[in-house]
Amino acid sequence: MIRFLKSLIFDPYPNRTIALRFMQEFKLGDYSSRLRHGLVERPHYGYCLFNGALLAKKLGHRRISVLEFGVAGGRGLLSLEYHAREISRALEIEIDIYGFDTGRGLPQPQDYRDLPYHWKEGFYAMDVELLKTKLEKAQLVIGDVRETAEKFCAEYEPAPIAAVLHDLDLYSATAAALKMFDAPEKYFLPRIFCYFDDIVGSATELYNDYTGERLAINEFNRAHETKKLAAPYHFLTERIRETWHNQIFIYHDFSHSRYNDFVSDARQQLPLQAV
Repeated sequence: MIRFLKSLIFDPYPNRTIALRFMQEFKLGDYSSRLRHGLVERPHYGYCLFNGALLAKKLGHRRISVLEFGVAGGRGLLSLEYHAREISRALEIEIDIYGFDTGRGLPQPQDYRDLPYHWKEGFYAMDVELLKTKLEKAQLVIGDVRETAEKFCAEYEPAPIAAVLHDLDLYSATAAALKMFDAPEKYFLPRIFCYFDDIVGSATELYNDYTGERLAINEFNRAHETKKLAAPYHFLTERIRETWHNQIFIYHDFSHSRYNDFVSDARQQLPLQAV
């Protein structure tokens, strides 16, 4: 409580913060309302999954998949299960969850692109058996992402992928994970909501376009003519910006057979008013 009160001193919108804290404490409003105001754990996970599921519903899908690359201890995967339960209930859609990890922590950084001044081999090791006892429906995909990402679609035959959460830290691992998008289009929605954890950071990490996850994104875009990872701009209209807004990218497959399917509001007319 003392920490919360101190934070209000420098808060430009203290009344809003107090009201939202009250809503969060007593879980007021439905899930979509709490998600819209950031009153849920990992709202970036909820944003990606909710909007991916919404798009899938508009395209007529009854089941989708969400992937997390980089599970570590498993808190993110457990959060995904929470969001999946709420979104399945709200939108009446089935959601499968897959978590990719070596199970042994980070591999050895290969060169400067993997930021060895910040990451070390063995960081974020997983207690695989303990995590399995806590998961309700998420499936772990354990192994080197260079192999698991490439084989995943053929081996698991997942429902269309609607959201992908990237937290592999290293350039080399992220680049390997992005190769999954080379699989047949039946495994993907035409637009996929993606989150990249390690692209903002602090004055220690100094993430940039020539190393880490940002480099993997840029190389993917250069290598693909009709498939692109691009930042959405609708967050610019938000009165209060959150850091995670800058970590959202949308995967676009312009050549996808359903990319041009109409999914917007069909009632868009601006008739003249009678005088």
